[in-house]
Amino acid sequence: MREAEKTNNPLPMVCSDDCQLHMNAADPVMCADQKRRRESEMQALYDIARVLSERSGHQQTLTEILKVLEDRLQMKRGTVMLLDGEETRLHVAATTHAQTTNSTSSYKPGEGVTGYVMSTGQSIIVPSIADEPRFCDRIHDRSNVALKDVSFICVPITLGTTTIGTLAVDILQEHLQYLDEAERCLTIVASMIGYDVRVRRIKQEQAQALQDENLRLRDALEEKFRPENIVGNSRLMREVYVKIKRVASSDTTVLIRGETGTGKELIASAIHYASARANSPFVRVNCAQLSENLLESELFGHEQGAFTGAINQRIGRIEEAAGGTLFLDEIGEFYPSLQVKILRMLQEQEFERVGSNQTLKANVRIIAATNSDLETALQNAQLRQDFYYRINVFPVVLPPLRERRDDILLLANHFAQAYAKKTDKLIKRISTPAINAMMAYHWPGNVRELENCIEHAVLLADDGVICAHNLPPTLEMPEAPGQTQTGTFEAQVDALECDLISDALKTCKGNAAAAARQLGITPRIIRYKIKKLNIDLESFGYSGA
Repeated sequence: MREAEKTNNPLPMVCSDDCQLHMNAADPVMCADQKRRRESEMQALYDIARVLSERSGHQQTLTEILKVLEDRLQMKRGTVMLLDGEETRLHVAATTHAQTTNSTSSYKPGEGVTGYVMSTGQSIIVPSIADEPRFCDRIHDRSNVALKDVSFICVPITLGTTTIGTLAVDILQEHLQYLDEAERCLTIVASMIGYDVRVRRIKQEQAQALQDENLRLRDALEEKFRPENIVGNSRLMREVYVKIKRVASSDTTVLIRGETGTGKELIASAIHYASARANSPFVRVNCAQLSENLLESELFGHEQGAFTGAINQRIGRIEEAAGGTLFLDEIGEFYPSLQVKILRMLQEQEFERVGSNQTLKANVRIIAATNSDLETALQNAQLRQDFYYRINVFPVVLPPLRERRDDILLLANHFAQAYAKKTDKLIKRISTPAINAMMAYHWPGNVRELENCIEHAVLLADDGVICAHNLPPTLEMPEAPGQTQTGTFEAQVDALECDLISDALKTCKGNAAAAARQLGITPRIIRYKIKKLNIDLESFGYSGA
């Protein structure tokens, strides 16, 4: 056994007509033989490049490369071995010989000839495997050949400076010069295999990174839209949560009803992500934003040339949501002609694109939402009776914010922290007068209006406290406790004192003595002010002063 010499010439030298390398009578024959060998090697490299360009499966590609070496260059029992995932042992990645004794045989680095190539990164030529004591002969069945007549060549497969595997072949014993040429040719092939392995690994890493990102985003969506994360703990909202849990496991059509800004889309998302369709698309369509023709094309899709401007075929939202959920917002704005088509899709799970006679299947769940009075629309013949009953299978009614005042403070704190993080501001708390103002307001815009008010207040807040004057001017401010209608100056002083004392009591959880120390006054004075301004200590968790 000997290590192959390193050379900068990847291909064997071709003798010219006036070649002086050989001075005996066999020179012309040897030159012609070298030319034939080089032609075979060039053809083999061309075929291998073509195999690599086709980008088939990894093992299939390696097997085809070994077949090219066998067919073109008579290199028998070719074997590609690569490091395993833990990079501790070499395992067979591909082999061509049909009678392998153990295709799962492996080598540790430094073990046998193959392991030696792996550990050193140096090519090895064994002129006769019968004379090499370290030749293990684990993988192929060589019982029908004379080992003394078989040469063995093993070259490293590298990625940059790192050896990741080996390429080995058997060759019938030939002149040492031809073994050197074969080693150089195999080195080129090994470098091509190494590049292919590198490209495949990069693609695998990119695919894995994309899959991990998809899982992360899906987890984030599930975390965001789970019913447990819908802010609100009032009795009315707990009833909504029970309905979500009961209907999510089925494919029943759901109709979510409620005023504008109550969070109908959030409830629809919660139902979808708690259902068996959670891994499929959740597609939203606002039915009030589009005209009749555009809405029909948006839902069902259209064929090329179906109408003016339809220059290409387009799939609709129903096809886009295949296997998942289609959320139809503002269903009360549906045009009567479209109600018939949607009714058929709901009943038969079939539809046609605009301009097509081909019937398509619709595997979607429908969740509809509206803030309209559907019963009045039914009486005025604006809504078909059969359509109304078909979408109103399982109604979920969202209460307006004014009917769930227990949730106002929870929502306000949630939005305050969310916008504080978004604007990189520190918000410690919401002052009591600000809370009183929000509790006294009727909230015609519901949760959406509350969110906008808190965003406005966070931007104006100083010292980490949202005060009443930070709220938008459109919010009606109630009278502060102790404020009188006469004596403007006295009323303003009382309001300011009430604000300061209430904030201190809130921080100290109703402990008047601690609040007095925080404000720099005596306990007697603060008790007097609490009584005068009619401040309720129990609302601050009072436990005695």
